[in-house]
Amino acid sequence: MGSIVIVGAGECGARAAFALREKGYDGKITLIGAEPHLPYERPPLSKDGLKHEMPPKYVADAERYRTAGIEVLIDSPVMAIDRDAKLLELLDGGRIAYDRLLLTTGARARTIPGADDASRRIRTLRTHADAEEIRRELLPGRTLAIIGGGFIGLELAATARGLGAGVVLLEGLPRILSRGVPEDIAAVVAERHRAEGVEIRCGTKIERIDADDRAARILLAGGEAIDADLVVVGIGAVPNTGLAESAGLSIENGIAVDATLRTSDPDIYAAGDCCSFPLSHYDGRRVRLEAWRNAQDQGVLVAGNLLGASEAIASVPWFWSDQYDLTLQIAGLSDGAATTVRRDLVEGAFILFHLDDTGRLLSASGIGSGNAVARDIRLAEMLIAAGKRPDPQALGSAETKLKTLLAA
Repeated sequence: MGSIVIVGAGECGARAAFALREKGYDGKITLIGAEPHLPYERPPLSKDGLKHEMPPKYVADAERYRTAGIEVLIDSPVMAIDRDAKLLELLDGGRIAYDRLLLTTGARARTIPGADDASRRIRTLRTHADAEEIRRELLPGRTLAIIGGGFIGLELAATARGLGAGVVLLEGLPRILSRGVPEDIAAVVAERHRAEGVEIRCGTKIERIDADDRAARILLAGGEAIDADLVVVGIGAVPNTGLAESAGLSIENGIAVDATLRTSDPDIYAAGDCCSFPLSHYDGRRVRLEAWRNAQDQGVLVAGNLLGASEAIASVPWFWSDQYDLTLQIAGLSDGAATTVRRDLVEGAFILFHLDDTGRLLSASGIGSGNAVARDIRLAEMLIAAGKRPDPQALGSAETKLKTLLAA
């Protein structure tokens, strides 16, 4: 029957464990996590998970794991992989044997040098424990300073304003959402935040952060100081590759895997935020995706490959973010785009389609209230997956149904 061990008890690892059972595997499955929780979803941490005092949004409850025959070890950091003996060494001294190993070790928040754990007034947001600490400060009359104008920082800003806290957001680059989000959409997001009272300052350079148990002060280049009750650093994430690297596995912006998610060791796979992989829709370009749906998709895909399927990754990258009443959705990757076509929808919603110099659709980015762009983004995702070269004029006309372009 064998034994499959999954290191990393997050969304991806949990989905893989259940998918193994759904695909008929009847051997032993062990899911190991370093946090003191069953696997939970991370997107709510910057949204509903901050609005209310509530437990994590678990992928499944303990009974479901028991029913599926999945052994879950929480609060059990893995310290080393002995590839020759096919053994894992745990922090508590325990050892676990495997026949096949899956690494879903995720990523950790990137920190600012010199500000790491300097004070409880300087935080990052990656875990449920982080969210609990931050929530205590999101009160009327308190000031939150956010460093970083990406998705996490902006979602946190929206949540904090909803709870009555003042927000100053600092971004080192000339605009917010500079990574993968078109400028026109970033401008809509910035305008919405400013309308809600968020102070956004781009092009800022931080000299240092001083903090004690009561407050924090950010000193900017030029001598200006910004005082806050709490500083949250949201400048991206770093893949957790230490375990794999120590074991001698290939590393390239994450644990390097092939199109089937197999590492340089044929008995070890990796999936989710921790790995980089070649993407066929983009000529085999190696990417690493930090996205909820990617974690789900790869968890299911890798389960089949652990059982011998050898299925290649074929999904199109997809991202989303909710801020106030706005929803932003992106399908695909726009790097290499030569042409952009805009489609205006109802009530100010719009989608930007990005095509390469051959007319092939690379990505689509949309923003609007609620689900205004959801259907068209889903159809655009299908067009990208099919390698379509749609007529730009048809893309730009809201009168043309995208489904007809898919059928063409």
